[in-house]
Amino acid sequence: MSARLDHFDEYRPLLFGIAYRMLGSVMDAEDMVQEAFLRWQHAPEGEVHSPKAYLVTVVTRLCLDHLKSARGRREEYIGPWLPEPLVTEGRQEVAEAAMLSESLSMAFLVMLESLTPTERAVFLLHEVFDYEYREIAAILDKTEEAVRQMAHRARGHVQSRRPRFHASREQTQRAVLRFSETLATGDMTGLLAILAPDVTVWSDGGGKVAAARNPVQGQDHAARFLLGLVRKAPRGFTPRLAEINGQPGIIGYVAGQPFLALLLDVAEDQITGVRFVLNPDKLRSLPTEPV
Repeated sequence: MSARLDHFDEYRPLLFGIAYRMLGSVMDAEDMVQEAFLRWQHAPEGEVHSPKAYLVTVVTRLCLDHLKSARGRREEYIGPWLPEPLVTEGRQEVAEAAMLSESLSMAFLVMLESLTPTERAVFLLHEVFDYEYREIAAILDKTEEAVRQMAHRARGHVQSRRPRFHASREQTQRAVLRFSETLATGDMTGLLAILAPDVTVWSDGGGKVAAARNPVQGQDHAARFLLGLVRKAPRGFTPRLAEINGQPGIIGYVAGQPFLALLLDVAEDQITGVRFVLNPDKLRSLPTEPV
């Protein structure tokens, strides 16, 4: 039993990394990892030839089952759906086997929504976690040829939706600071200067709190919408810089509790996308305001 616990602890970051990218939910990913642990504890000795292969297979199949059962709920979701924000500062282990900046970003996770659950598993395991096609075929109980075809389709979908320009961490950090300053001062001119002409704002309230039911598009509409949000902010609202999903972002607090999480898409020093997560169910894993 001690050896099994050691193996599980060794692979826990990998399992969480796969589950979070598959599901876009911290809480659901943790549930999948816990269920994998329970199955690992009770797996017959002869069934496990490789602890890593066994655990990755279990967590991947659990995620696939969860995605299929959640499809109806996702289709009925009120307003834009965004992933549950993950604070990554101090959690470098989450990305040990992956390209942190892109595969954890909200833009990337939303992009994965264009794939079927199985295509998503194939794409992540091959492109992010460097699994060979034959290994993925065994995990998914598919033929290697079928996996290759799914990988090709998934890669095409993702490539067609990837932004043409990728901002560095320093560019994103500067954009977050400028964005925060212009909103705090109500500077419409300054805000328009940093918003791209085709900027889009998504706000995910999930029907639980007030949020735009549709994306707000265009520089002028986006600026007016954002400044309107500032005017309507609850008394005592406090923004704090944070590393969210591997990139600089903002967590807004009210009375010490997370009220929103905000991330920006940046290209060539302009903001091309603003993503607000307001749904309180998706903020439970965020830390309370530091004292």
